[in-house]
Amino acid sequence: MTLLDRNLLVDGVRLAYRDRGEGEPVVFVHGTPSWSYEWRHVVPAVEAAGHRVITYDLLGYGDSERPLDRDTSVAAQTDLLVGLLDGLGIERPSLVTHDIGGAIGQRMAVLHPQRARRLMLIDAVSYDSWPSETWREIIRTRLDSYAAMSAADFEEMLTRQLRMTVAGTMSDDDLSAYLAPHRTALGRTSFFEHQVRHYDSRYTEELTDRLGDIAMPVRIVWGAQDRWQPVGYAERLAADIPGAELVVVPHAGHFLMEDEPERVTREVLDFLSGG
Repeated sequence: MTLLDRNLLVDGVRLAYRDRGEGEPVVFVHGTPSWSYEWRHVVPAVEAAGHRVITYDLLGYGDSERPLDRDTSVAAQTDLLVGLLDGLGIERPSLVTHDIGGAIGQRMAVLHPQRARRLMLIDAVSYDSWPSETWREIIRTRLDSYAAMSAADFEEMLTRQLRMTVAGTMSDDDLSAYLAPHRTALGRTSFFEHQVRHYDSRYTEELTDRLGDIAMPVRIVWGAQDRWQPVGYAERLAADIPGAELVVVPHAGHFLMEDEPERVTREVLDFLSGG
């Protein structure tokens, strides 16, 4: 299942996106190992509530282009987001971000504050929180030898990681959807070159001393059972960002929108309404 049905050329690369509605704009920015599929339970309700909603796949992810000669770090993805907004004629949207999308959101709020109205951080990477211990082990043992991995070994590795993202159980259908972009040789190469190779906390650590400059409404929503981004990082963000609200959702993991889609939808709609 894909939400996306349009493409836009941004700085010479193709980004897949969805654009619905005519109200106040809001952009959803997904994380890793993921794509826009993660927003499928949330986006339709936000569209129905009267917002202009833009959902897209990061460069190298999902249905967007996978050029192996392009930088896909969160710094480069931030620049591409600015280019996407320019291409769509959007000046100051609200941003709803997850995981590394949260790093992009933080960079927007600090480096391009005139281009964002509000920021929601859902189980976001921050400070030195990433990559997690399990991903560090994969980087150490697999990053330089992934070409020799069989498709079965790759799928077993990624399945094991995806099952860690929820506090409950990920259904076979949803697991298959998250695996789908990587079930080709190009998909497996892209996974390591566009995603794993760019798991680098310097892009958030360099913002640490500037989080206090963020001057827009911020809501931090976190799964209490997140095994990749412990809730202590959420508390630290809430302390460092002036006026930030913190909502901790019990019995939920890193993919909060999988464990508690209705709660995430309520939080997004309340935040966008100024609640």
